[in-house]
Amino acid sequence: STMRKRKTTDSPHSSTDLSEGKEKLRLKQEVSLISGVSLIAGTMIGSGIFMSPEWVLHHMGSPTSSLLIWAACGLLAMFGALSYAELGTIIKESGGEYIYILRIFGSFPAFLFAYTSVILVRPAGLAAVCLSFAEYAVAPFYPGCSSPQVVIKCTAAACILLLTIINCLNVRLATSIMNIFTAAKLLALLVIVVGGVVLLAKGQTQSFQNAFENTTAGIGAVGVAFYQGLWSYDGWNNLNYVTEELKKPEVTLPRAVMIAIPLVTCLYLLVNVSYLAAMTPSEVLSSGAVAVTWGDKVLGSWAWLISLSVALSTFGSSNGTFFSGGRVCYIAAREGHMPDILSMAHVRCLTPSPALLFTSAMSLIMIISGSFTSIVNFFSFIAWFFYGMTISGLLYLKIKKPELPRSYKVPIIIPIIVLMAAVYLVLAPIIDQPQIEILYIVLFIFSGVILYFPLVRFKCHPRFLQKVTLHLQLFLEVAPTTGDAN
Repeated sequence: STMRKRKTTDSPHSSTDLSEGKEKLRLKQEVSLISGVSLIAGTMIGSGIFMSPEWVLHHMGSPTSSLLIWAACGLLAMFGALSYAELGTIIKESGGEYIYILRIFGSFPAFLFAYTSVILVRPAGLAAVCLSFAEYAVAPFYPGCSSPQVVIKCTAAACILLLTIINCLNVRLATSIMNIFTAAKLLALLVIVVGGVVLLAKGQTQSFQNAFENTTAGIGAVGVAFYQGLWSYDGWNNLNYVTEELKKPEVTLPRAVMIAIPLVTCLYLLVNVSYLAAMTPSEVLSSGAVAVTWGDKVLGSWAWLISLSVALSTFGSSNGTFFSGGRVCYIAAREGHMPDILSMAHVRCLTPSPALLFTSAMSLIMIISGSFTSIVNFFSFIAWFFYGMTISGLLYLKIKKPELPRSYKVPIIIPIIVLMAAVYLVLAPIIDQPQIEILYIVLFIFSGVILYFPLVRFKCHPRFLQKVTLHLQLFLEVAPTTGDAN
């Protein structure tokens, strides 16, 4: 009874204080066009461009076909982001896919998305980025050979634990790290691009002779190559998670998309050309860390700069993923789709520590059980399943509810193309090379039915869950954030 009394008397005051802290934790209330462009580009440029080129080339078989995949991925990301921009001007709420699915299709599919996102998709994304960081961080200690998997996984786990401590204890430190490390990733890519231009000027074009030779045409191989390429573009929808914080969202959202994504696409194509100028296709395929191999060949004794820059870049990207990782948790908990504990914040540090700790635990499990390429493939399968559902919602609104006010309209052919691509990306690997793991993922998504009806639909909450929540609240020193304006 003492604990219950303490909860009821302290909660209102704590909630007010924490709502202010939550605003500090979030992005600024007014995100301008420049900030929007930085948010999209900074999220997209992470580990993928340093890890995925060898896998795209592996699945496509030839340099030119792999470059076409990179360009097509950029175009698809652009089309997807433009479609989301219209959704963002119709449904002016933060939360991305979750809030769109909730408002268009209802509670049940939105719960399935939140359930899958919180337990699988976000932790998988963090695990993949941290494995990428680990690959580059340990590569200089194993010159000329592949780094041991045990060392890579232990380093990735240490990265996640460090990020957990930083983000749970100090918001200002976490945001400072994001800013510094964004500069590092841009510097690393610019060095690679300039180096590639110099090599091409010297006539090193051997990789582009007979460039379509050995091209793979299999439906499944192309789909998996798209998965690896699109991983590098992940984040194209990031601005839709902060729609409520945009200054003039009806203008800023589409304009930021039109600037950021073509910029990143051009940068990615130039970096891939630089890799192929410095290395033969077989050297790219045999490299465990393609940017490090590029540095060894082009920069010589200064090659360590590439390893350092890429490690800093991927660490910064993982920090950004971790920092924003509680948003879907928070909004889903606000809508009653997630446990209350995930919507709480630390009473002194003003950070969403329960959501961060949960994401950290799930990411550690994925690091132990998976590799970078397998995590990316399964992550992409789930992501494009829900992207397809969201885009079909936009098509529904365009056809059935054209009277809804919207300041920006995307031509209907664009979301149709994105929906067709989403269907292809979901079905192609299943048809061409069925894997039992994909069946497990589908079963996991629909296992949410078991939880939805008793816990959400009929609100059957066992008393012991309330006691567990209360004890966790006291142990973690967190309180509800129901007073948050969002």
